[in-house]
Formats: sequence, structure tokens, C-alpha cells
Amino acid sequence: MNIDLKPEDKGNILLVDDIPENLHLLSDLLTKRGYTVRSVTSGKMALKTVKVKHPDVILLDIKMPEMDGYQVCEVLKNDDNLRDIPVIFISALDDVFDKVKAFNSGGVDYVTKPFQVEEVVARLENQLTIQRQKRLLEAEVSQRRQTEEVLYQSRALLASILNSSLDGVAAMQAVRNPETGDIEDFRCLVVNPVIARVFQRNREDMIGKLVMKKFLSHIDPELFDQFVNVVETGEALERDFHYPSNNGYWYHFVAVKLGDGFSISIRDITSRKKIELALQEANQQLGLIANLDGLTKVGNRRCFNERIAREWQELTEKQQPLSLILFDIDYFKLYNDYYGHLAGDECLFKIAQLVSTLIRHQDINRPTDLVARYGGEEFVILLTNTDLSETVIVAARIQTAIRKLKIPHIQSQIQGIVTISLGIASVIPTLALTPDKLIGNADQALYQAKQQGRDRYCIYS
Repeated sequence: MNIDLKPEDKGNILLVDDIPENLHLLSDLLTKRGYTVRSVTSGKMALKTVKVKHPDVILLDIKMPEMDGYQVCEVLKNDDNLRDIPVIFISALDDVFDKVKAFNSGGVDYVTKPFQVEEVVARLENQLTIQRQKRLLEAEVSQRRQTEEVLYQSRALLASILNSSLDGVAAMQAVRNPETGDIEDFRCLVVNPVIARVFQRNREDMIGKLVMKKFLSHIDPELFDQFVNVVETGEALERDFHYPSNNGYWYHFVAVKLGDGFSISIRDITSRKKIELALQEANQQLGLIANLDGLTKVGNRRCFNERIAREWQELTEKQQPLSLILFDIDYFKLYNDYYGHLAGDECLFKIAQLVSTLIRHQDINRPTDLVARYGGEEFVILLTNTDLSETVIVAARIQTAIRKLKIPHIQSQIQGIVTISLGIASVIPTLALTPDKLIGNADQALYQAKQQGRDRYCIYS
């Protein structure tokens, strides 16, 4: 069976060269062969870029101003988080001294200019293969460690039961009425120190004694009949109970039939309750992260999809309007090509944060609405219980605010600064429609705004 790999599956490559022509040539060659390629023109930009997203391999020129390739490589190898990224030097320097210095600084390979693309690809694939094998090995080691940990925990649990260090363990024998055969009490056959502490008795004072019925009368009189049911029916009993001692402990127990009696294991779950609360809080934090766009720190596509589905259902019942603004940055590809991806990322972050702040500003005061990154340079604003006229006001203020940022955009074919185009749509949700209808309407309005010259908003009609 043949499996078509996506381009990013072949490898994420970072090119570092101060000559743009070299970058464009090599980037085009590698992109056509299915690699994901990022390019920067200086060592400092390379160090910033790798921290944003680790590449699989770095192709690094040696002779660059300010910071040469040797220095860049040494910085990478001195960083615990970056040292494992393989660096292949590409340079016109062909002396043995230069090659030795490249390897001493941490490089894994060396390609001499002018290069043959087949040679570059072969050396690149060699390093990617090594990286893949390394990841597979690390995954296997991790899996083995997890397996060993599970086995260790299982053995530790068994040891704790046998040694009575974590759980209380006891075995009870039914004491029956000689005439009726009914169970009147239970005699302790085996009891460990943990259960003795629960009973607040010494083990010697419990073994062979009838203490169960009296003890249970202080906790829950119905428990005695439930233990009788375990013995008579063979059905296990599992539940939590609160023991009203000085500190008020919580215990969890499991009782199963054992001969003409039952065995019981008891665990103090007071600490577990605290852990459960901590895990609950951690899960809430993970939920927030899962719905947050890592770059812009506003909602992501998943967050938007979940919110619009929820709002659609609620507003269908209330028959109130739901509005959407869909906008993207004008000529953003040209911005990225001219200023670089790092500057592009910074631009996206500034605009996302500005819009998010503006939505919650007292002049608009819409704290329940959502700003989310829809994809690339495209963003959405979901406005609940908001009609079309109110939505237009919000869109106009956002457009004006972004203009006031005056982010330079020399390649823009409009004003020389970063601008946006917006599509506006509003609808009263019904069961006959879906959220895709509202999104599609806003998308059509955005298309009209672009067709009319950009740096404007259009309303779906």
C-alpha cells in the first residue's frame, strides 16, 4: 500500500544565508521536493526562529556579517533545547581547516559551494533518517520506561498490601446464630496495622474478637446488613465512607466474599481527594491551552467551532441574532516575503491582541464575545445577541484602530501600512440553518471587500 506523505512529513528545513538569491534558489529546489522550508538572512534571526519552532535540519552558511555560521552553531550546541538539531554547513570555503572548524563547532556535515542539489538532498535525507531513527529509539526507550514504571507500581502496590503500608487489609468470619443460622456479627481473623488504626485499637485486641457490629454502629448501621449481603449473595461491595475522628478521614473500601465471611481492603483517600482537585484544576488549564492559538494568544479554530455551535443552539431557542466578522490582513504574503516570518508573526500577534483588547474595551464592552484565529492571517469575531448595525460599528472601530497602529507595509498596494479587509454577516439562528451558513456569508462579504480594493468592510446582503 502506498502512503502519500504530506510536504511537512518529509522534513522541516531552516535555511540560513545572508544572500537572498541563494535562499530563494535552495528554498525553491527543496520545496519542490516536498520539504517545508523557512529562510532567514542572519545568524541572529536564525537563533530566534529555531526557538519559535524547531526545524529538523539547519542548512547554515558560514560567511555572514555580525555572526558567522561557526558562532551560530556554537550557540545552538550550548543550548540544551537546541543542541540536538543537526547543522549542515554550506559554504564556498573548501580548506581542510574550515571543514575541521565546522565539525568542531558542532556541524554534522559540510557541503561545498557551488553545490549539486542531488548532493544536498542526499546529505539532508541522511540527517533526516538519523533523526527519525533517533526519535523511534527515544520512543521505544520511553515506552520501555513506561512499562517498567507500570510494573514497578504494580509490584509496589502488591508490596504495600502485603506489608500493610498503604491499604488496610482484613478478613472477617461470620458468626451465626446456632438456631436460626442468621449472621449476628463478624469475628476478625486477619487484620493489619492500618485497619487497627481505623478502629483505633491494637491488632491484638481485634484478632479473634467480635468488634465489627459495634464499630459499624458508630459509622453507618446499614453497613452491617450490607456486609451480611456480601456473604449471603456473593455480590461485592464497594463504597466510600467518612470516619468521624478528630480530623475526619475519608476511606474507600472493597469487600468480597471469602468462605463464610468476607475480606476487605481499605484505603485512606483523603490525600487522593486533594490530588483529584489538583488534577481537576490542571485539566481546566489544559482545556484553556487546547483552545488557545499558540502564536496570537487568542482563541483557535477549535475554540471558535465549539463556541459558534454552542451559541447557535442557544440563540436558536432565544431567537436572537448572531453576527460574525471575518477579516484578514491585506497582502500579508507580501509582508512576510519582505519583512520575514518573524516580523509576520509579530504583526499577527499585535493585531490579534489589539482586536481582543478592543472587543473588551469599555467603549464596545463585549466581554462575552470571541476573537479567534481562523487560519493563517485570517481572524473571526463572533458577536452574540448582536444585530447587523451594531456589528458594523464594531468592524469600523477595529479597522480604524488597526490603521492607527501604522505598522509599516512597504509592499502593500494600498497605503504603505498594514490594513485589513472585513466581511460582515448576521443571522437569527434556526434549526433549518447551520453555523456554516453564517460563516459562508461572512466569507462572501470578505471576498467582496477584497474585490472592491481591500482596506474596507463589506456587508453580506
